[in-house]
Amino acid sequence: MGHFSVEISALPGSLLNGNQQGAYGKEHASVRVEFFDGDPADHVASIRRLQLDVAFITGTTQWSDCETEQLWSERVFAVLPSDHPLSEKSELGWRDLVDERFIVSDGAPGSEIHDYLVQRLADLGRHPEIDTQYVGRDNLLSLVAIGQGVTVMSEAGTAAQFPGTAYRQLAGEVLPFCAVWSPRNDNPAWRRLLSLARSMSRSAAATIIQTVSAVLLTSSLSQIPDPWL
Repeated sequence: MGHFSVEISALPGSLLNGNQQGAYGKEHASVRVEFFDGDPADHVASIRRLQLDVAFITGTTQWSDCETEQLWSERVFAVLPSDHPLSEKSELGWRDLVDERFIVSDGAPGSEIHDYLVQRLADLGRHPEIDTQYVGRDNLLSLVAIGQGVTVMSEAGTAAQFPGTAYRQLAGEVLPFCAVWSPRNDNPAWRRLLSLARSMSRSAAATIIQTVSAVLLTSSLSQIPDPWL
């Protein structure tokens, strides 16, 4: 049986819809998949130790002792209470949000969102008010719905409509998603995944990459069947 561990370093988003998950499970029934989330630095440290084959991370940071390649990108959306005055606009800019209070989760990818907000609003000469909430994604959106603050998420997450919230695109904002792996990694399953992702359209590649975001190396790779054959 093959073994994949999926690690997610990204703004909150939906991995796959149910039909896509079902199709993947039927096609690769011999592959056991485990899902994790965490911080990019932790993922990269595991890659350097050859404990992970690949991590998929937002941004274009070049990590030492690793190879990096951008594979797809997504638009960025503000998440507002549905009765917020800004929800009447079809598209927002950062200047619309300079006086808003933001909320992020304490777990991944909360720290990434925090740094992203600080960077974007610093460009306007403002330091945002950002509160950390010790809740997961769904409860964070519940807090948005009752007016405790606003947040941001990548395009994939907007597929799931949450009661009491409204998604508004941030004009001109695009998040790159990159694969990060060790040049010493010769796992054939990962190499085939990278080759497949490169050959596909961005939307199709995102579906596959977000399904299998990181592959856990084992002590005996030769015993793992190649899931892409």
